[in-house]
Amino acid sequence: MSSSRRRRPWTLRTKLIAQLVVVVAGVCLVIGVVTVLSLRSFVLQQLDTQLVDASHRAQAYVEGGGSGERGPHPGPDHRPPPVGAPGTGPGTVTARIVDDVVYDAKQLTLQAAEQQDLTPEATAVLTTVPVDGQGHSKDLPGLGEYRLMAVPTRLGVVVTGLPMVLAESLQTNLSWVLSAVALTGLVAAAGTGILIVRRTLRPLNRVAATASRVAELPLDRGEVALSVRVPESDTDPRTEVGRVGAALNRMLGHIGNALRARHDSETRVRQFVADASHELRTPLAAIRGYAELAKRSPEPVPPDVAHAIGRVESESARMTTLVDDLLLLARLDSGRPLERREVDLSRLVTDVVGDARIAGPAHHWQLDLPPDPVTVAGDDQRLHQVLANLLTNARTHTPAGTTVTTALRVDGEDAVLSVVDDGPGIPPELQPSVFERFARGDSSRSRAAGSTGLGLAIVAAVVAAHDGVVSVSSEPGHTSFEVRLRRFGALS
Repeated sequence: MSSSRRRRPWTLRTKLIAQLVVVVAGVCLVIGVVTVLSLRSFVLQQLDTQLVDASHRAQAYVEGGGSGERGPHPGPDHRPPPVGAPGTGPGTVTARIVDDVVYDAKQLTLQAAEQQDLTPEATAVLTTVPVDGQGHSKDLPGLGEYRLMAVPTRLGVVVTGLPMVLAESLQTNLSWVLSAVALTGLVAAAGTGILIVRRTLRPLNRVAATASRVAELPLDRGEVALSVRVPESDTDPRTEVGRVGAALNRMLGHIGNALRARHDSETRVRQFVADASHELRTPLAAIRGYAELAKRSPEPVPPDVAHAIGRVESESARMTTLVDDLLLLARLDSGRPLERREVDLSRLVTDVVGDARIAGPAHHWQLDLPPDPVTVAGDDQRLHQVLANLLTNARTHTPAGTTVTTALRVDGEDAVLSVVDDGPGIPPELQPSVFERFARGDSSRSRAAGSTGLGLAIVAAVVAAHDGVVSVSSEPGHTSFEVRLRRFGALS
């Protein structure tokens, strides 16, 4: 199953409200069931009491021959029907059973209080009532649910039954009333629960909001003023949320101290690099000067000494480039603002690609520019260095015959500069760190002599100082560096 189809997890608020509703529903269900069962038991007791009275009246009426007083024992066909006993209520069912034969199975109708014969199906049910003087619930076909009692007499078994329609109606009405009350209670509990839970979770929401604000801070670079804290009202250790808030404040305090220590350490390192780079420029210039002076000497110089002087000159030049790069990175790290003016990026690309053709004639250089000039706001020299470093990187780390295409296009409010080559590509394990300082490639993109390992780091730092973004994507046969800068006309 895809992640989009997975059920979304419930929030704490939803869980609490759902659990509250379930508990209230369970309580309402228990109360309703107990109430209905209790009412049913009470109604049956009352109905059984009435049934006993009706049975006694029917028994006395039958044994008294219709007078209610006991008389001689006539035949079963000469006795009045029990339903005619005085005080018999509408709906009462009576019958006499003598030697398994049912006599006078009648009902006193509910509407007209007239005697009505029972159907054979209902009569058959009367014969199944246990003769124990206890009430039993039976369904009489065509009449509904009845409470029946069979009592033995000297004239046979007298069966008496009272309708349970009133009891069932009362039970049904009570069930509907309880259901309506329970539903109203659930709605009220849910509404009240939402208000209570929302109010109770406000401190937790404030703690979460504090954590979210901290998460949005740029903690990976520069000086971080981590002044965000959970409000003191939400740090009471006597409450659960207060303990969380207090723990978060302690953690933020430790993180703030660690960030300050990191920033102080980085500042010292940057200052050291800047000072060292600045101080090294003078002796390096002196070394190069003395090497050039020695080479210009009119006196003959032994070949080995000439070779040594040449190596001193070339390495001092390489060292000077490295020092200049380190000094530039130190200045960018310190946050020194760059010059901001309108720069014609189209002209700059044309110039740098032309220089690259001279420096790398063994490569194929292609240019793809839009018909209209593209301008950005920035430092002309530093942007020149960005593109020069990208082209130098492509020339240095690809074999002869590689095609390098420099393209410039407009994407909304951005100017997008890309350098694409069809060389061997950058190893996947190196791509995440390709813009780090002194990053080295493997043999597939081995660096040529003179590379300092700082070219792409300078690209990333200069682009970041222009509020731009640089990215890389690479696979064998296609490596693309893309620089995205805000166009001059799009700046606010």
